[in-house]
Amino acid sequence: MEKAISRKGHDVTEKIKTIKSIPREISIRSNFVVRGELFAKEEEPATSQRIASGYLRSKSYEPNQKITFAAFQIINGNCNQYESLNYLRKLGFSVLESYQANRTSQIETYRQAWRSKKLFADIPTDGIVIKINSRKLQLLREKSYSCYPFWQMAIKY
Repeated sequence: MEKAISRKGHDVTEKIKTIKSIPREISIRSNFVVRGELFAKEEEPATSQRIASGYLRSKSYEPNQKITFAAFQIINGNCNQYESLNYLRKLGFSVLESYQANRTSQIETYRQAWRSKKLFADIPTDGIVIKINSRKLQLLREKSYSCYPFWQMAIKY
């Protein structure tokens, strides 16, 4: 790992190296940018976020055993979303479960299942993300709107 940057742009490389769910070495030949989420297992969403961000801000480098990392996107990749998640798994990253929808009505079904704790019940989340799978469509939407990322949308409580 060369560098880990927080949402706010801070270098958190040394802290991230203490988290066991992140592979120490990746066998690839080019630059590889991964986006993911730190969270504390078995906590409510707000508490989980506080624990993870508190660890990144703290002076201590003592690993917090509750904190884990889940990868969910390759920023500079050419694969579709499904292939990207499989590749991240192959490289040793922890990747959360995902579901595919072919119709808009299926999205509402998944949203209801998540709200009723039938999906992602063991993950401290206050939202789910819907993404277009096709990398070609993702790039087309980015180009059309001159803004990133109009091919994914968060649904919160």
